[in-house]
Amino acid sequence: MRIIDITRPLSGATVSFPGDPPPSFSQRDAGRYLISDLHMNSHSGTHVDAPVHYLKTGDTIDTVPLDHLIGPCRVLDITGVGSAITAADLQGRLGDAKRILLKTIFSGEDRFREDYPHLTLDAAELLSANGVLCVGIDSFSIEAFVCDGAVHRELLGHGCIIIELLDLSGVREGAFDMAALPLRLAGLDGAPARVVLMENDGVM
Repeated sequence: MRIIDITRPLSGATVSFPGDPPPSFSQRDAGRYLISDLHMNSHSGTHVDAPVHYLKTGDTIDTVPLDHLIGPCRVLDITGVGSAITAADLQGRLGDAKRILLKTIFSGEDRFREDYPHLTLDAAELLSANGVLCVGIDSFSIEAFVCDGAVHRELLGHGCIIIELLDLSGVREGAFDMAALPLRLAGLDGAPARVVLMENDGVM
């Protein structure tokens, strides 16, 4: 079985959203062993958004249903689409997949830009209407830089958990199995996650 790690390495050089402090790590020699201190926010690097992040109620990151984050998924290659991903760009491509990952032109990029790829509200509504349990994207946010939170609220309000800042640069479009495991941080709004894909010969 081939396992593909689609997590961005988390370090002091990890690209950060404006206003968020970059992660910082310090390692010390404690004699018989090394130990490190970490400083980052709950949405550093590749991370998962819990419903409470935008709804301010509902599941926190330690209570999100793991079956939303583990199971068959479909990667959609939308590198030919502009920064705004609309319902028309997704229409007819979802099949019966309940976990969707969006590969955009941002995979592999390491600098912030305000026009990063994102979903429009009608695209989020399409995912909700199709009962999608989880949607991931390789850019900073599922929503535009200038926004009112409507996309997050639409998805999270319908139980669709969000993964952001993936690296899908080496991934083809198609069906995979996915495991996305956020740190179990009690009561928080999100957490960094390790996200992997496994080759799946099935058809979705």
